[in-house]
Amino acid sequence: VFTMPRNELTAAHGLTMANEDYLESVYRISLKTPEGEGVRSVDVAEQLKVSKASVNKAMTALKEVGMVEQDRYGRVRLTDKGRELGSEVWRCHRMLRAFLEVDLGVDAETADKEACLMEHALSRETMRRWADYLERQGLSIEED
Repeated sequence: VFTMPRNELTAAHGLTMANEDYLESVYRISLKTPEGEGVRSVDVAEQLKVSKASVNKAMTALKEVGMVEQDRYGRVRLTDKGRELGSEVWRCHRMLRAFLEVDLGVDAETADKEACLMEHALSRETMRRWADYLERQGLSIEED
């Protein structure tokens, strides 16, 4: 059985790939949320199509490693460390998705799903080099 090695990013912070996905989701939602308001667990559950209980379990794990803080009303806010990692994972996702769609002609839904799987396997250095290469080729990695 082949198991994908954890990249240096995952190894450095001790998160599972699933918890990286939760962190990425919190980051993405926080971009559209008024500053200081925090992200609701229900919004994360909706975006990832998982139960609120799964989100709560993931938020506990993310709190334990200092990626998020949660207020007494349950709103989640990224720490500086969480914001940095969430941003990196989301940038990698966008880069991979754009490459799969634009350069390889993969349909949007498949490209998004496969980018989500691939984003966890790249080292920071490989991700940086690939993004630089794609930008030199004229591929824009837009926020969405």
